[in-house]
Order: sequence, then structure tokens, then C-alpha cells
Amino acid sequence: MEKSRRSFIKKTTVAGSAAFVAPTIVSSKVFGANDRINAAVLGVNGRGKNHIQSLMNQDNVNVAILCDPDMNILKDRQKDFKEKYKKDVALEQDLRRVYDNKDIDVVSIAAPNHWHALATIWACQAGKDVYVEKPGSHNIWEGRKMVEAAQKYDRIVQHGVQLRSSPAIQEAIQLMRDGYIGKVYMARGLVFRWRPSIGDAGFSPVPKGIDYDLWTGPAPKRPFTKNLVHYNWHWHWDYGNGDVGNQGIHETDLCMWGLDVGLPSQITSMGGKFLWDDAKEVPEVLTSVYKYPDEGKIIQFEVRHWCTNAEDDATVGNIFYGDKGIIVVDGYDKYKSYLGRDRTPGKSGEDGGPSATGIDRGAGGTDGHFANFIEAVRKHDKTILNGPVETAHLSSGLAHLGNIAYRLERVLNFNPKSESFINDPEADEMLTRNYRNGYEVPELV
Repeated sequence: MEKSRRSFIKKTTVAGSAAFVAPTIVSSKVFGANDRINAAVLGVNGRGKNHIQSLMNQDNVNVAILCDPDMNILKDRQKDFKEKYKKDVALEQDLRRVYDNKDIDVVSIAAPNHWHALATIWACQAGKDVYVEKPGSHNIWEGRKMVEAAQKYDRIVQHGVQLRSSPAIQEAIQLMRDGYIGKVYMARGLVFRWRPSIGDAGFSPVPKGIDYDLWTGPAPKRPFTKNLVHYNWHWHWDYGNGDVGNQGIHETDLCMWGLDVGLPSQITSMGGKFLWDDAKEVPEVLTSVYKYPDEGKIIQFEVRHWCTNAEDDATVGNIFYGDKGIIVVDGYDKYKSYLGRDRTPGKSGEDGGPSATGIDRGAGGTDGHFANFIEAVRKHDKTILNGPVETAHLSSGLAHLGNIAYRLERVLNFNPKSESFINDPEADEMLTRNYRNGYEVPELV
């Protein structure tokens, strides 16, 4: 069992670690429209490739450094970068040296989940603005530390849930706020993704070029296996959070945004592995229910992994239920509505097409979300952000609560104000983790 939070706090260092001393904080600065912003992308195997492209698509933004513990991947990305952009880009395996570089203004983080919070906190301490992929955190406690670091060091921190920058989804949210489907009492999140067996690769030597100690970072260091590096860490508790904490963060975020709620008071989850006898630890099928007794609202969330049906044509998305109708969000950039008992088609919209008001919309997506981030960085105005750090903590926290309920196999009662469970020390132990020496998330950021 992981250490209790109290024990953890007593043993956590204030400065982060002996291995990393935060540089002197640079003063906040406002960039002019013609000032170049230098960026570094941390983690370039998967989603980081999209970060590189979206940052390079922004006006007067230059990706100056690519960072990843795997030098093999770095060299491949450097070659791709040179071919596509006709310019060189520096390589670095250790993110701490990126943070020491005074020429870097912003960092985007697409490393594995277990690195997100610490990488964000270190970046804030080093005076960098941050775009961090979902989930914002690997556990609830460190998510709150991210919020505290962004506030303390006055940094711009955007969470990578790009649907928040979708004009169509913004329109759907406004319809609910305006009472279009009446009293909205329930949200349903759907994550029906095709996830095959990952087999069991067993242990093997660390491939040449990979700094496995650095890849492991804050998490426990297991013997090397290809079932972790590079993508399948998602399905292991020490590094990932299952699909509810992977694809699902887009949908947990939208559930909370649409219902206008924070963390719930009651949580229950049930699921398991029913098809594959492989190395995954997380459930492949998971149903979670989050109840808000004081608000009279509820969230239902379901993860499925193989042959399944769609719901109102959506396989990844959200359904919102009101007493006058429903709104269905399909994916990241479109919605439709049905009204009354007869399900009369109502207003609908899609990015790049006509809106419910007949006005053309611009595209959202990753480019739009990065554009929103860069605008906030230039103006040093966090109120501009569509996905601020607080939403990263809460949307990730909802997934974490469902996972804890699944692992403990019981209904949990939670205090959203203290962000702790009610009279449940065993559940409280799962709000944080035991960090490796040199990679501690500090109690005082």
C-alpha cells in the first residue's frame, strides 16, 4: 500500500529535490505581436508531434528544443523537423536542462501521465509558461500542487483539452446555460475506443539511447519492458490512469463544464478485464457514477474497449440530459440536440460550418487551443485561457476518483472542499503516491 498522505508530506522536500534546484524566477513579461516566443516540446513520441506542428503554426512562435528521454526518437523528430521546416532544432534528453535555458519562454508537455504534474511545477518555478497534455495530473494531490505553483509563480498554464477552444462546443455549453434543454441534471461521458490486447512482452534490457531512469522520473522504477515504453504505460497504474484518465479526460472535463460542477460527493465504479489475458493492470471496461447531492446532478461515465454500439451516433463524446431535451457532443467539434418526448431535432453545429445562428465559425482543434494559449502568454493574462490549470486539476481529479472507487470496490464519500475522503484513511492513501528520490512533488511548491 502506498504511503499515507500525512507520512508523505513529512518526508517530502520543499525545494523539489536535491537533483533539481529551480532557477531564479524570471519576471513576467508581456510579448508584443512581433516578438518571437521560443518553445520547447517535452515528449515527442506521440501527442508531442501534434504539439510541434501546432506551435510552429502560430505566428512568431519557434520550436527551439525537442526533449525526450529517448534519443532515438529525438533524432527521428529532428530529421522530420529539418525536412518540414527547413531549419535546425536542438535536442535534449533531460527536461531540467531545458528549464535552465533562459531563452525558452514556454514549454509544452506531452510526456507520460506520471510526469505531467512535476514537469509543470518545475516549469512554473523556472519562470516558463506551460501547455500540459491531459490528464493534468497522475493523482489528485499533485493536481492541487500544480494549481498552487501556477498561482504562486504567476504562470500561464493551459490544459490540453482542445474541445474547450471549439466554437461549436462553446455554443453547446451556452445553450445549456440559457436553458435550451431545460434543467440539466445529468451528463454521460462515453469512451468507446478500439483497444486490443497488448500481450505480455516480459522484461528486457533497456534499449540503447533511452535514459530509463529519467523516463521513470517520479514513478516507481520497474524492470524495463516494452509493455511500458512507449505507449502502453497508459494501462499500468504507476504510470497511467486507464482510458478514463487518457481519452476520457476530454469527456470528464466536458461533463463538469456542461453541468457547471466541481468534484463530487459520492463515487462508485465497477468494471474489469473480460477479454484479454495480457499485461494491462487497468480495467478495460469501466462504469463510474459521480453524484452531486447538493446540486441535484449526476455524472455517468463509461469506458468500453472493443465491439460495441454507439449512443446517439457517438462513440467518444458526451450526452447532456435536461427536462426539455438532450444535447449530444460527438467527438471534439460538433453537437446536435433533440427536444421533447418525440426527439424533435433541435439546434446543432460543427466547427467550420454554420452555427445555430447561421454564422460561420472558425476551426477549433489543437491549433485553436494553442492559439488561445499563445495569446494568453503574449498578454500575460490567464483569464483568456480556455483550459486553465484549475480545470486540469478537476477534470483529472474526476477520473482519479472513479479509479480509486474501482480499486477499492466500494462507494466512496468525498469532501470536495478538503479534497479528501470522509472517514476513509485507506482511500485517502490513494490521493497521492510515494515519489522517487530526486523527483518529489513538493508539499510547498
